[in-house]
Amino acid sequence: MTTPTGPPANERTYILEESTQSQPPPQLATPDTPPKIPPGLAGHEGDEDPKREKSSISFTSFNYINSIVGSGVIGMPFALHEAGFGVGLLVLVLVGIITDASLCLMLQVAHTAQATTYQDLVNTAFGKPGFLVTSCLQFLYPFISLISYNVIVGDTMTKVLIRVTGISAQSVLARREFIVATSTLLITLPLSLYRNITRLAKISLASVVMIAIIAVSMLVRLGTMKDMVPTTDDAWNFGGENLASAIGIMSFAFMCHHSSFLVYDSLADNTQERWNKVTHISIGSAAVLSLVFAVAGYLTFTGYTQGDVFENYCWDDDLMNLCRGAYAFTILLTFPIECFVARDVVERAFFRDYQPQPFFRHAVLSVLIALFCMFLSLTTDCLGIVLELNGILCAIPLAYILPPLCFLRLEEGALWARNKWTACGVITFGVVTMVIGTVSLFTNMSVLSQCSHGVEMPYCFKNETQVELNL
Repeated sequence: MTTPTGPPANERTYILEESTQSQPPPQLATPDTPPKIPPGLAGHEGDEDPKREKSSISFTSFNYINSIVGSGVIGMPFALHEAGFGVGLLVLVLVGIITDASLCLMLQVAHTAQATTYQDLVNTAFGKPGFLVTSCLQFLYPFISLISYNVIVGDTMTKVLIRVTGISAQSVLARREFIVATSTLLITLPLSLYRNITRLAKISLASVVMIAIIAVSMLVRLGTMKDMVPTTDDAWNFGGENLASAIGIMSFAFMCHHSSFLVYDSLADNTQERWNKVTHISIGSAAVLSLVFAVAGYLTFTGYTQGDVFENYCWDDDLMNLCRGAYAFTILLTFPIECFVARDVVERAFFRDYQPQPFFRHAVLSVLIALFCMFLSLTTDCLGIVLELNGILCAIPLAYILPPLCFLRLEEGALWARNKWTACGVITFGVVTMVIGTVSLFTNMSVLSQCSHGVEMPYCFKNETQVELNL
């Protein structure tokens, strides 16, 4: 691996202004040594920058897994419904493998380019146009993810509160608007004010454990509900008609490239070998959890499966109400990690004095992001369309197009050289799925926008009467 002879790109500037930094940039780690940050960039006049606290491979992996298995994991059963059971399982495994390869390629070429951020990497490869495109995508992806988190919290906690407290469905306390606003102001916004992602590692551990418990509970319900839910005619079709939609949802679920540099920076002794190990552990664990969610959810509900699989469970099911509450809690814990990324993109793009960040600016940006996400999440309660939109328009280019493009441009060797075969395969997958997915998304927009929040499923009633509550 060789290092470019020219100076590394520096994006610590206004978005419309070229870099004028006179200080030397932080030197990224080589494959064998950790990074060395020049004095004066770590904090105020030699003070330690709190953002430089480091985590072990285990705790870094927990943060990484938590950023992957957010709102996307409960859309996995719906992805199988769209792609067909057999094809869906194969594509899920394929998406996991390609994501793993893409992440390793991205950090490998980052070493070559001496890039410390995703935007910095694309800026080095494609200049200001690449930087602008990446900044927009890297902000939109976590921002839309935050909207999906609020949608999930609003959908799940309404049912939990009605069941636990016995309040009327018409009560203001049971309205999703009230729940989303309350959770934003009292939980997600305060957590998002943290300035160090490493401090969320133990919270991420708790979140991952809860996800695993929910997966086990879904397997339990698979055994108890399989005779209760009628099987639809197309339940066992090997392939489905909406493969592109399924790939969009799966890509959203596995996309974590936007937070990779932040997670990488939190890893102690962050060599390429240790980063690859964290990536394999995190993607492998997320793939196993996603498979369990997908299979347990789809086998239970088959053709009835909705974009938010929790909408399929009966409202008086106390085990799944407990899981609804636990999942809402994990989503609230994942929110700050995505907010970290969205805020970081804005700061790098618009503020010259990116480091150290004044707390006032940090707080204002956090509040604005959280409030905008809250208001936008109140405009829809259909999770499926949010996941697919984000997956196709943001996740696929961020995960499967831009990283291999940077690798092909910056790494030495001809396009057909052996060391670039993996990158060529990843980018082919990304371009094909994005084109097909975009056409499918806008063709089926009216169908995908339909959901049944607030409607208990007919199999929950002995007389098969569908009951609707105006939540």
